[in-house]
Amino acid sequence: MKRRIILSIIIFVFFVIVFFLQKMIFIFMHGSVNGSIDINDTLQILYNGLLIDLSMSGYLTVIPMFLLIASVRFETKLLVKAFDIYFIFFLSVIAVISIVDTVLYSYWGYHIDSTALFYMLNPKEIVASASAGEWIVRTLITVVYATFMYLCYFFTIRKLLLKLTIPRNIVITYITMILLTCTLFLPIRGSLTVSTMNVGFAYFSDRMFLNHAAINPVFNLAYSAFKIDDFSSQYQFYDIDEASKVFDKLSKQPLNDNIPQLLSTDKPNIILFMLESFSFDVGIDSVIAPNMHKYAKEGIFFEKFYANGFRTDRGIVSILGGYPSHPTVAILKHPKKTESLPSIPKSLKLAGYENQSMYYGGDIKFANMRSFLVGACGITDIVSDKDFPVKERLTKWGVPDKPLFDRVYGDIMKKLPEILSEPSLNVVLTLSSHEPFDVPVKTFNEPFLNSVNYTDKCLGDFISNLRKTDLWDNTLIILLADHAMQGYPQGADNYEQIRYKIPMIWIGGAVKQPHVVSDYGSQNDLAATLLSQLKIDYSDFKFSKDMFNPQGSKFSFYSYVNGFCMMDTLSKYVYDNNLDKTLEQTGNPDMEKQAKSFFQMMYIDLADR
Repeated sequence: MKRRIILSIIIFVFFVIVFFLQKMIFIFMHGSVNGSIDINDTLQILYNGLLIDLSMSGYLTVIPMFLLIASVRFETKLLVKAFDIYFIFFLSVIAVISIVDTVLYSYWGYHIDSTALFYMLNPKEIVASASAGEWIVRTLITVVYATFMYLCYFFTIRKLLLKLTIPRNIVITYITMILLTCTLFLPIRGSLTVSTMNVGFAYFSDRMFLNHAAINPVFNLAYSAFKIDDFSSQYQFYDIDEASKVFDKLSKQPLNDNIPQLLSTDKPNIILFMLESFSFDVGIDSVIAPNMHKYAKEGIFFEKFYANGFRTDRGIVSILGGYPSHPTVAILKHPKKTESLPSIPKSLKLAGYENQSMYYGGDIKFANMRSFLVGACGITDIVSDKDFPVKERLTKWGVPDKPLFDRVYGDIMKKLPEILSEPSLNVVLTLSSHEPFDVPVKTFNEPFLNSVNYTDKCLGDFISNLRKTDLWDNTLIILLADHAMQGYPQGADNYEQIRYKIPMIWIGGAVKQPHVVSDYGSQNDLAATLLSQLKIDYSDFKFSKDMFNPQGSKFSFYSYVNGFCMMDTLSKYVYDNNLDKTLEQTGNPDMEKQAKSFFQMMYIDLADR
């Protein structure tokens, strides 16, 4: 019996040490680009992440404990074989999750969660996020990590297993081992209070990277995957009636005769470009993106504009559906809910825009995009990677932006007579500036900057050609990012506004004159702002506001991993749900209630759809 008790403790501690090792790898890989990490920081990371490590170790120890209980009657050889299978499997899983998480953090700025499981429905796109060489290195690291952990198991736990014998007092051994197994409830739950284990237990610092380093990525993935989808019960800061009143006041769009009309027509042909990862500072830089820089001076430039979220699956819904991004769930995972959303294409179709097309050089099925485009937007003419010849699918993601833009231009020219008599909508989602930034030219040594420069040049060629056509005078081109690049610049905390600020520019012959919009806004505001200019009703877009309405609220709102930010010209409020803490608050103290009410109503609305 004594040997079984000692072995139980060793198994539990073994998993804790495995997770300590994972944290050290994470710190080694990312510490240098996220500020200096000293010995005290490392100790704080290990200490504050310990409760989650204990919880995950408790979960992983349960089955070995059942096996040890059963070993009172089983032969040792059978027990060892069962242990070997268990440890080979779970140590491999831990190694894969840990290494993939460490790599993806460079791009995402947050730990691997259920979003990754959603993406794995399209494994080709996951593989496309890195070069073959990078995947080889990652695979080797994973194998080495898993092998090292298994060898530790082999020379400790397995050796002790081989020494087990049938105990003298079987009944007492059974009772003792069962009671010992029950004690795992405490580390698994995390406390004896009403608060159960969650990732917030690891948060301890105002430096977000230190909090992230303390989080156990295996627990984070499992926690997000099994988190309940009872959205109406989440993030309820205030009484629903109280939150609703605050939200209604924020969303109110008073009728106003002084809304400036910045377009020369209310029936322009619209080409909407969603530019992959075009961060503000990079996306309008005069050297990196000279064409975007020029367009900002020629057209309507929104200089304080923000993405609602951090990935394409959030951005496409915010842009086309006027719907803000929920940090803990992508509504694209719920096609029945997306079908109930209003959308810009659907509203335009009711106003006579029957000719609508969507262009994307990758797999349009990725992350349920097709279900949203068809179900919520009503776009059925969709061109994706499969519609291009194999010779043009030059990257792992699919077709680079140059042949994509050429296809868009060619299709427009083919339908020119039809488009001249009837307004059209063309939506284009780019991909060349997506990691691994695989583009056919090299102008800059930094891969991301090089890819943005490539897309900017392709965009310049497209617009230059379109200017020469009869279509130009009646065309509105909208340029905005699906989200900012989360991994550039390195070192920024994932709630900082630099990770969400994006350019939005309206150009084309339909734009009356250059204009700079200095008010704050977000992707979800495009719907009301555009439809208002076209004199189309936008009342169905409850989360979208007309940025040109002088009497409407002027603010930006975005969500990060599990928190949110609201800001306007004078105020800013940042709240972290994991920390249950305000991270930043300046200006108007009422913004706290406004931000929390807005966020609360987002989840209530999601639950009601």
